[in-house]
Amino acid sequence: MLLTAALIIAYFLLLAAVARVTSRRSDNDTFFSARRRSPWWAVAFGMLGASLSGVTFVSVPGMVHDADMTYMQMCLGFVPGYALVAFVLLPVYYRLGVTSIYSYLDLRFGLTAYRTGASFFLLSKLLGAAVRLYLVCLILQRLVFDTIGCPFWLTAFIILLLIWLYTHRGGIATIVWTDCLQTAVLLTALVLIISALLSAEGWSLAEAVRAVRGSSMSRVFAFSDWTSRQYFWKQFLSGAFIVVVMTGLDQDMMQKNLTCRTLRESQKNMIVNGLLYVPVNLLFLSLGVLMFLFADSHGLTLPASSDEVLPMLCAGGYLGQGAFAFFTLGIVAAALSSADSALTALTTSTCVDLFHRPSDERLRRRVHLAMSAAVLLVILAFRLLNSTTVIDAVYIIASYTYGPLLGLFAYGLFVPARRKPLPHAVPMICLASPLACYFLSLFAASRWNYHFSYELLLLNGALTFLGLWLSSRSSTPFSLSAFRFCRKE
Repeated sequence: MLLTAALIIAYFLLLAAVARVTSRRSDNDTFFSARRRSPWWAVAFGMLGASLSGVTFVSVPGMVHDADMTYMQMCLGFVPGYALVAFVLLPVYYRLGVTSIYSYLDLRFGLTAYRTGASFFLLSKLLGAAVRLYLVCLILQRLVFDTIGCPFWLTAFIILLLIWLYTHRGGIATIVWTDCLQTAVLLTALVLIISALLSAEGWSLAEAVRAVRGSSMSRVFAFSDWTSRQYFWKQFLSGAFIVVVMTGLDQDMMQKNLTCRTLRESQKNMIVNGLLYVPVNLLFLSLGVLMFLFADSHGLTLPASSDEVLPMLCAGGYLGQGAFAFFTLGIVAAALSSADSALTALTTSTCVDLFHRPSDERLRRRVHLAMSAAVLLVILAFRLLNSTTVIDAVYIIASYTYGPLLGLFAYGLFVPARRKPLPHAVPMICLASPLACYFLSLFAASRWNYHFSYELLLLNGALTFLGLWLSSRSSTPFSLSAFRFCRKE
């Protein structure tokens, strides 16, 4: 416990030192865009940790118990998704020179659609960031804070306070570099935990590889049952579009990309990040197979939730004393790498998209503090309501809240600018589409025994697109004239 506490304290001091250096002479331009001076390799490496988050660190290894390694199908879909973001969306953002990517909606559709899109992002990011951070708070509560009698709400408050302290001045300029540090810590912790597991079981690396390959949980591809949530094409296509919406249409991720000096550097960062994501997730899934094989060989009674298996092994002393410290530090790094940038993106979108006051530093400070408090409240609410694994919760939230954004951006990019939907209809369409998806998923499950997976996101976006098309005024035929409007504006 003393080793773990010392590592966490040292880690926060290191983060504070990085924040102090990167936030010198900071202003709103530094906070929102880092003056567009970030090296692409730093953004790419830092984004890897932010994309993984504490959810990946805990939930992905646990997923192999019920779904084998089929999550790799979605990870493979991420690669074309990152390519779409790099070569379709990034050119638009750089051409327009936006601080918030939702400014595009104002240029394309008008103020009503602009505020609608930004509002859906704020809702989705607030919920998604809180869900991710909730998992980490819960684990730290059980492993560390319960031993000193600290209540859960205070644990969550302390973590958010620490995040606020090192982000409230430098913003995205600080986060680009702290995310690099946190990605390095997260990946180091992953490798050390795998090493501790191999040592505890007496496996060599080659023996561990053979054990993973020989396990029934090593199944990657599922083509046999198209109604299954693990069916390949559901997972692969959903993975591609999840990247499009949760990266390309997400102010959090795009804000980091837009700090690169040029479009070419930003595209390079995006492709490298996408390619790195596959082997890293393969490591997490392999860790999952190994930990279940270890538990089975030692006759361990596992907790009901698969999210709790890795914490149990690390905290229970089964993998040696160092594994607990590595796990705790990795979880802290994973949590902060996603939560810090989420708070900055929420602050940016609120100041730029809702208040239209990007140069007001006093407003920015107040909004940043308010968003921290909002995340805390959602964490406490989710603790009362959660009934599924956290990684599923994140993607389910994304399916409902990012679907309208997918429909709005797809319509804007691929339909001629002269065909605009009725302004007052846009918010109603964006609200009606997720509701229709929800009731359709219930009907499909009861009537046809068809269970929607993350492809619900595609349906949601398609319904939004259709609604916008039907409400538009012009009779101009559909055309794949992407970006034409940019040349006309």
